[in-house]
Amino acid sequence: MAETGTAAGVPFLVVPPEGGPRADAPVVVGWHLMDAPRSEAAFAAALPLAGLDAWRVYLCLPKMGARLPAGGMDELMALGYEDAVVLMHGPVNAEAADEFDGALTALRERFGIEGPLGLFGGSAGAGVALEVTTRRDDVTALVAVSPLVQLRPVVATLGKLFGVDYRWGPESDAVADRMDYVARVAELGTTPVRFVVGSEDEPTAFLEPTRELVAGARGPADLVVIQGMGHALAEEPGLEPAPQTPHAAEVDAHAVAWFRQHLGA
Repeated sequence: MAETGTAAGVPFLVVPPEGGPRADAPVVVGWHLMDAPRSEAAFAAALPLAGLDAWRVYLCLPKMGARLPAGGMDELMALGYEDAVVLMHGPVNAEAADEFDGALTALRERFGIEGPLGLFGGSAGAGVALEVTTRRDDVTALVAVSPLVQLRPVVATLGKLFGVDYRWGPESDAVADRMDYVARVAELGTTPVRFVVGSEDEPTAFLEPTRELVAGARGPADLVVIQGMGHALAEEPGLEPAPQTPHAAEVDAHAVAWFRQHLGA
């Protein structure tokens, strides 16, 4: 049975290992997308990591899900229109990474988890997983889905979508440099990483940067392209658990295979 709560102030949903709760089972921790699914519960429904004999932990991104601003999605979108880099993408990525150590420590203590660590995420959540991996030396495996690996091309794509001509400056340039995991690939060390991207996702924002990152990886890395899949992993509105889509089921199977290979789960 899934359990929900907060760990060091971070909302979570935890599913115990398929073989039953035990201390030595691996733990895989993930963050949802800003697109659908855009909450930890919705992400758990889309990517349940079915059959994985590991603790599965889904964390809520800052400013999303239960932590939406007082004005809800409208206020979040307004922040994006005002400055998508400085007010939205940068803080979400940095704050989620900053709060991870405390949340993981609290979760390990609460559930008696001692096993090895894996990370996963979708889009912005995948960017968080990458950022956390650059900061830790104990990430045993990573799965990044529809990943935000370079911020600049993503902002350009969103600008075309929403009719916004984003004006870069020193502060936003610094955020984009920090969130350029193609340039920072060496900081991932030798952590085994699997990237999963849809064939219908925006090539310049997601497919091409991901291919560059895989090419530069020092550890085991591969790219799985899901035919016919776009960027989202669930149907809109994406806030509540919904039936798993066929494409999400494919993603789930590829993620489980990677974690079984590298975590022994």
